[in-house]
Amino acid sequence: MATRWSWRAIVVFVWWCAITSTTQAIWLDLPTSGTKCVSEDIQNNVVVLADFSLINGQEDAHMASGATISVRVTSPYGNNLYHKENMTHGQFAFTTSESGNYLACFWVDGHHQGTKGLTVSLDWRIGIAAKDWESVAKKEKIEGVEFELRKLEGAVEAIHENLIYLKNKEAEMREVSEKTNARVAWFSIMSLGVCIGVSGLQLWYLKRFFHKKKLI
Repeated sequence: MATRWSWRAIVVFVWWCAITSTTQAIWLDLPTSGTKCVSEDIQNNVVVLADFSLINGQEDAHMASGATISVRVTSPYGNNLYHKENMTHGQFAFTTSESGNYLACFWVDGHHQGTKGLTVSLDWRIGIAAKDWESVAKKEKIEGVEFELRKLEGAVEAIHENLIYLKNKEAEMREVSEKTNARVAWFSIMSLGVCIGVSGLQLWYLKRFFHKKKLI
C-alpha cells in the first residue's frame, strides 16, 4: 500500500512540475493607446498554443461594446508568426524554429482607442501542456494506467529537455561572463599602463622644467 501511494505521489509531482512550468494563464490590462506585450523564453522545436479573449475588466464578462484588438506574435529574430486585427477572441499555434524570447503583443484597434476597461485573457501553453492527449489516446488506443504512464513519460521528457536547455543557457551565459571578465581585466591592465606612462612623462617634464629654471 505504501509503495502504491509513493508511486502515485511521484506521478502527481512530476506531472504537476511539467504542467506548471509550461502553462500560463494571465490577464493583460490594455492601455487606451499603445501596446501591451508578454514574452516567453522558449527553446527550439517546441509546440506553443495560446487562446486569447477580450473581456470587460469591470464586469468580468465578454465584451459586447464592439471593441476589438489587434494581435501580433513575433519570433526572437522579429519574424511574424501570427498577426490579426479586429479580433475579440482567437487562438494561435506554432512550433518554434529558434531558441529565444517569443513576443505576443496586444493593442486596441485605432477606431476604438480611448476605450477604458479592456482586458485580454491569455492562456499560453507550451510543450506538453499544449498536447492533445485525448487524440493521442484515441490514436494509440490506450487508456487507464497505460494512458497515465504515457502522459508521465511525456512530462519526464519535457522536464529533461527543459533542464538540458537551461544547462546550455547557463553555459552560454558563463562563457559570455568569462569573456567579459577577461576583457575588463585587460582593459584594467592597459589603463594602469597608461596611467604609469603619463605619470612618468609628467615627472620627466617637471624635472626638465625645474632644470631649465635652475630651481634644482
